[in-house]
Amino acid sequence: MKRELTGEERERYSRQIMLGPIGEEGQRKIIASQVLVVGAGGLGSPVALYLTAAGVGRIGLVDSDFVGLSNLQRQILYTTSDLGAPKVDRAKEKLVDLNPHLQLETYRIRLTEKNVSEVIAGYDLVIIAVDNLATRYLLNEACFKAGKPLIEGAIDGFCGHVTTFLPPEGPCYQCLFPKKGDYVEKNGNPPGVIGYVPGLTGALQVGEALKIILGIGEPLVGKLLFFDTLNMEFKTIQYTRSPACPVCGNKS
Repeated sequence: MKRELTGEERERYSRQIMLGPIGEEGQRKIIASQVLVVGAGGLGSPVALYLTAAGVGRIGLVDSDFVGLSNLQRQILYTTSDLGAPKVDRAKEKLVDLNPHLQLETYRIRLTEKNVSEVIAGYDLVIIAVDNLATRYLLNEACFKAGKPLIEGAIDGFCGHVTTFLPPEGPCYQCLFPKKGDYVEKNGNPPGVIGYVPGLTGALQVGEALKIILGIGEPLVGKLLFFDTLNMEFKTIQYTRSPACPVCGNKS
């Protein structure tokens, strides 16, 4: 038997319920969904806020970092009073305040080969919101093995990109960005970024997540949406599964 929306839920989500592709049935799907967000920084902040506001019922948030002063220029979950605090702790307080019906699980850890499968196991899909390649490759392999959708987003200065991986269909992250030998993360200076770019990128990632949850629209599977905000250019780049890919190349 389908659970009816409460009066509060109908009012809280009224502006999206009135959209034909969503309606009350779609809102029930959103409330029943479970999404893992890996990273609670520049990308993770808008991702978590928009998922929470939309009514996603259970959100997992993974981040081992603490709030620093340089974060505040773009990581919109945090304020000056949060300096020095664990990001996931402050994020939980603010997200639950935004939507008290939210079930929020926090993981103040770094994902590794030993824990990644266990962490992603309880979620319907995973959103990448980190700034390092090692975690991207790790999540790509784990999600394809577990058959879980994975939504990628990245930023570079005034530019960004978004794409979606939907195992067993389509290519994976390693098809798009081949891993060369034993990958070692470079520890150089972090790249520059203007704050609105992760905001835009994160919002697009949430759009991809909601399309998958609702079963509507056309996710960016095999398509990389790249945008350059200085010139306000958006373009979609097609890419395909690589037969030589060790993650998905031999899958049918």
